[in-house]
Amino acid sequence: MLTDGHGLPLAVVVDAANTPEGRMGLTVVMMALRLLPRGVQTPVLADKAYDDDWLREEFERLGLVLVSKHRCNRVKPATSDGRRERRLVRRWKVERTNAWLHSYRRAMTRYEKSMRRYEGFVSLACAFIALGKLVRD
Repeated sequence: MLTDGHGLPLAVVVDAANTPEGRMGLTVVMMALRLLPRGVQTPVLADKAYDDDWLREEFERLGLVLVSKHRCNRVKPATSDGRRERRLVRRWKVERTNAWLHSYRRAMTRYEKSMRRYEGFVSLACAFIALGKLVRD
């Protein structure tokens, strides 16, 4: 799931449980690329699952900066500095949106065999979250 700085869901991707989260990260960013600001290098905050050099290079090619901590078992030299990683304290907004998504039982646990049907329920839950956020603000 990709959210803005206030926790509003912008894009969501659903895939099988055995698909790595890092591979879906590029897909979800490509879905919402036209919504992201252009010009300056926009930071994309992510967790350690996105610590891949190829993913950092793809984001850099798109004009984005991937800000994520390195995994503890990383063999290659570090590519991120601590100054950008200070922005990771704002990831609680993304985690809060995930908690809001968990309040929808059908989106939290996959009961459907069809991927398209499950993706529809997750998208509907994200629409309810966005509508609720717009009504409150």
